[in-house]
Amino acid sequence: MRLAARLLGPLVALGLTLPAVAQEVAQEPENTLLVELETGPVTIELLPEVAPNHVERIKTLARDGFYDGIIFHRVIPGFMAQTGDPTGTGRGGSDLPDLDAEFSDIPFERGTLGMARTRDPDSANSQFFIMFDAAPHLNGEYTVWGRVVDGMANVDAIQPGQPPSDPTEIVSMRVAADAGG
Repeated sequence: MRLAARLLGPLVALGLTLPAVAQEVAQEPENTLLVELETGPVTIELLPEVAPNHVERIKTLARDGFYDGIIFHRVIPGFMAQTGDPTGTGRGGSDLPDLDAEFSDIPFERGTLGMARTRDPDSANSQFFIMFDAAPHLNGEYTVWGRVVDGMANVDAIQPGQPPSDPTEIVSMRVAADAGG
């Protein structure tokens, strides 16, 4: 019932109705992330058909608790919020090898999640970003792996800065299939 209670909040990201979000989580719990930010819950639809290796990496790290306690270290209003670096500097990553790019034609719009990387397209590891607004210049240049389906208002409330003076933390990040009831 806790999952159902989380899904009763306002739906702002993609204009989905409550039945659509609840149905998505119920039908695809293996491809849904439940993220608890200090600002509130966020539900993310994973896109394994678009970026299978990146989705698998995110799920592996979430299942390992890697993202729990990590801050958003680069937050640019009107653009994006970046996280996934255990050092909080923007230079760190997991101990797993970097991933090859999985570019697609899915545009970077409000609520889209993409993998951060260096100038090398094949350098994504654990860092990712959530779009506050559309950024067409990123299309086809970064890997899209998910989209916010609920809780975008909580993403909007992430503390801005590079780095923020009081950074917002990921309290927990879980694959819905593992979250229990």
